[in-house]
Amino acid sequence: MIRGMNALRLILLYAHLIGFALLLGGAVAQYLSGTIRINTAMLWGAVTQLVTGVALSAPLGRDYDLNYTKISVKLVVAVAIFVMVFFSRKREAVNSGHFFAIVGLTLVNAAVAVFWR
Repeated sequence: MIRGMNALRLILLYAHLIGFALLLGGAVAQYLSGTIRINTAMLWGAVTQLVTGVALSAPLGRDYDLNYTKISVKLVVAVAIFVMVFFSRKREAVNSGHFFAIVGLTLVNAAVAVFWR
C-alpha cells in the first residue's frame, strides 16, 4: 500500500510542478506580449498549485513528520496568488504592481518549498 501512496504522491508532485510552470510561464508569456493581464495559463496554474498543494499536505503513507508551519506558509501564499489571479482574470489589463506581485509570490512560494527544510 505504501508503494501506491508513494506513486500518488509523486504524481501529485509532478502536477504541482506543472502548475508552477503554467503560472510562471503564463506570466512571462503575457509580459512579453506587451499587455499585462491575467491569462488562462496563469489561472489554471494557480488552481493546479492550490489543489495539488493541499493534496500533497495529506500524509499519504509517509514515514516522517510533516512541517505544518511550512505547509501553512505555502498555503497562505498560494491562496493569495489564487485570489489575485481569480478576481483579476476578466480585466483587459491589470496594474503592473499587481501582476508582478503575483510573479513575486509565485517565486517566493517555490523558494519556501526548496529552501525551507
